[in-house]
Amino acid sequence: MTRSTTDEAAAPQLPSPKERRRLREAKSLSEEQVAAAVGVTRATVRSWETGRTSPRGRKRVLYAKLIAPEPEALATTTPAAAMTAPDPVPTAPVPTAPETVPESAAEPTPVASAEPAPEAAPEAKAMVVAEADTGTDTGEEAAGERRLSPAGAFDELYARTAPNLVRQAYLLTGRRALARESVERAFQLAWHRWPEVAVDRDPAGWVRAAAYEYAMSPWHRLRRAHRHPDAPPTEPGKRALFDALLDLPPAYRRTLLLYDGVGLDLPETAAETEASTPAAAGRLMTARAAVAERLPELASAATPAEQSALLHDRLGGLARAEHVPVPQPARAVRTGSEDKARLWTRTAVAGVALLIAVTGLTLHTAPTHYEPPISPAERVGGVPPRGGPQKLTAQDLKLQKTLREQLAHGPERLIPQLR
Repeated sequence: MTRSTTDEAAAPQLPSPKERRRLREAKSLSEEQVAAAVGVTRATVRSWETGRTSPRGRKRVLYAKLIAPEPEALATTTPAAAMTAPDPVPTAPVPTAPETVPESAAEPTPVASAEPAPEAAPEAKAMVVAEADTGTDTGEEAAGERRLSPAGAFDELYARTAPNLVRQAYLLTGRRALARESVERAFQLAWHRWPEVAVDRDPAGWVRAAAYEYAMSPWHRLRRAHRHPDAPPTEPGKRALFDALLDLPPAYRRTLLLYDGVGLDLPETAAETEASTPAAAGRLMTARAAVAERLPELASAATPAEQSALLHDRLGGLARAEHVPVPQPARAVRTGSEDKARLWTRTAVAGVALLIAVTGLTLHTAPTHYEPPISPAERVGGVPPRGGPQKLTAQDLKLQKTLREQLAHGPERLIPQLR
């Protein structure tokens, strides 16, 4: 057994990424405080809590003891930066739907998403196309995994998630063409970065986040085709829900769609929207209140669980009722991504070659020294007559000659004499 294998076996076991975040927030620790205690950046801590990476070595031991539920573990193993009592993180009221909803309603089938939750994603595990170290123990699971080629794994992920992602993007933007374009661009980016996406703990979530980010870009307002949303549904109930969604701010609309539409829990929704759990809870409650003003049956719900289940059904009905465009086949998306990458590569090479050619031509034809330009001749008028001494006469010349021939003697030197 190698040393790295021994170290990995002796390393403490970490809880799931969602549990890591819950434990940190239960201790009122911020991401900055955990990063300072372990000796990493805030982005690294966020990556650990989303499951994209996992700590190793000494950082794994410190991180495991820092978020351990036992209070004495924090005082015995953390550095001095973590031993000081952290300031409490301000909290917001968290909706009670995830805790009070029954099992049948707490985990509804996602409205517009066929991807499984990150904890139960056998299809996502089957996406692994080569032996890779992902920071998790997959020895027993690797024996039963279904090995696919990169193209086959991508096509399976695309066929499983693309149609529902288009419906989600339509609810997010209200534009059918933009919804299809967002999903296709997200999958093109996923194929371009497939070695990273293939080993991700939730490939469908990775693509969903990329599609949402592209769909919510404010630059689409400058495009004439996407400047205004499409015509709303004709049915009054669906029209009211459609208008209520579009009237919400983009961040609130995304939070509502992920929690009540897709079916993510609150920590996962907060992680995907890059917000804290209290902030995500506040957005969700505000969005529900705004939608309830348009939908009387939603406002009359007795409990938050009933309100969440009713909103889930209404979002699902709106997504299924609208005829959104079908995305292109997976092969077309893959070839489009490859063609685009090839085009950009050729364009970059051609630009560099053109720059080198222009520079060489300039160096070859440029003069080696500066020659000031000669001004063209032109007639000048109004010049005064030439001044100065006049022409010498014959008498003046004779006197000049005499003075030059004779030596000029000055007065004799005066010598003082004594008397």
